[in-house]
Amino acid sequence: MFELSKQFRFEAAHTLHRAIDVEPSRRIHGHSYRAEVTLRGPRDPESGMVMDLGVFRRALDDVRDGLDHRFLDEVAGLGPATLENLSAWIWRRLEADCPNLARVTVYRDSEGDACAYFGPSA
Repeated sequence: MFELSKQFRFEAAHTLHRAIDVEPSRRIHGHSYRAEVTLRGPRDPESGMVMDLGVFRRALDDVRDGLDHRFLDEVAGLGPATLENLSAWIWRRLEADCPNLARVTVYRDSEGDACAYFGPSA
């Protein structure tokens, strides 16, 4: 069994209505994010790979394009731009193209925050 991971970065803006009254969260503000996508499975006996890295990169590029330099409040199907929702949204966008999808983690390194999503059957 192998785990294969790839990361991408994106910059995005959003607002957030929080349970605590924090004025800056309600204003439009931005963050630098890093996402790590992990596949888990056996290597293909013919190719020797869990997934071709070129195919994997192309799938991640499509997802990144949907988030990078976007106003996350307007991204269809995302909901409030929390780390939890970002992780689940990326998973949903990749699950058809990455059958061995095991984990999606979104990091906000500047704050030391991270959230991992393991999918609905985990």
